[in-house]
Amino acid sequence: MRRERPGRGPVWHVDAELAARYAGGTAAESDAWSVEKHVEACGACAAQVSSAARTAPETGPLLAGIRAAVLERVATEGLPDRAAAEARGAVNSPAYAGGPEGPAYGNAGAAASTTASPRITASPAARASTGESPAAHAAPTTNPPADARTSATHTTAAGATGVSPRLSRAARVLWAAGPALRGAWAVALGVVVLGALGLSYGAGLGASVRPLLLVTAPVLPLAGVALSYGRHADPLYEVVTSTPSGGLRLLLVRAAAVLGVSVPALTLAGAALPPAAGGPGAAAWLLPGLALTLAALALGSFVGSRRGAAAVGGAWALFVVAPATVGGPAGAALMAGAAPYFSGPAVQSGWAAGALACALLLAARRRSFDHLETP
Repeated sequence: MRRERPGRGPVWHVDAELAARYAGGTAAESDAWSVEKHVEACGACAAQVSSAARTAPETGPLLAGIRAAVLERVATEGLPDRAAAEARGAVNSPAYAGGPEGPAYGNAGAAASTTASPRITASPAARASTGESPAAHAAPTTNPPADARTSATHTTAAGATGVSPRLSRAARVLWAAGPALRGAWAVALGVVVLGALGLSYGAGLGASVRPLLLVTAPVLPLAGVALSYGRHADPLYEVVTSTPSGGLRLLLVRAAAVLGVSVPALTLAGAALPPAAGGPGAAAWLLPGLALTLAALALGSFVGSRRGAAAVGGAWALFVVAPATVGGPAGAALMAGAAPYFSGPAVQSGWAAGALACALLLAARRRSFDHLETP
């Protein structure tokens, strides 16, 4: 549903039909993603989606059962005095007028203002018995004071944790980039790049370092991909997988982040090394690296990201690195052994064809990432 804003163009909102499809699990992935992003900032649409979820036959009984189980556990185990009072006040507030199925929201903003901070007041008889003035327990007004509204505005702008919006966006980008860029993989990448430059210029090995970097570079993104997604890498993996933003979408975002860091770093490091006579250029590893990354992703749709990356990396070591080092682990002998896997239009075309085939297989297997990995 769209409506016009003067001078600002159309505004998209969730209509009843889309809310029903989302609650029933039949909305397209792109529509579900749009709904989830939109309700973060639109209270009216959030209330409509909540109402649809409570009345849908697929989700209504489930939500009612969860709520009943929570209330039963609270009644059985008990809560601290303050928490119990807040819980009773929230349950008895107008937001929960819809009965056992859950809250019946009329206006999202009004419901939030009346239930965000419930106040428990004593009865008139209790106040009289303690000698307290009724004015001390006056009912709260629906319009908070100006300083409270200002505080709420600042809290909304900064987020629930008090972090500024700019820092919050940066944190979300860092989270989306994946665990690889926040952990040991980024450090290992830096060690490889700086180590290659140090060995070449600091240790006097010169051009003999280039073939070492050439055979190592294609497998470094594999390690980043293996550490970016899956049960072993993400503590919120089960939650993320169940959302429209999870699955292959998030895996591709994190793989792109890994490539976006490793490709410039390794290519620039190769270009900074002294050239080797008759050897491949600094960018000769790019197509092999892309093909290996896509192969790991495609294989990961069958066996999981970590196992897929390990299998592709092992195959590279067995069929490329081992034959290339037959003549020697460094220098001209290693360059001569590695050149057939990188040099020439025919070889590069073969890597490009392999990358395309793996991409097509990954597209055909995209739904497999909607399910949890097996341990």
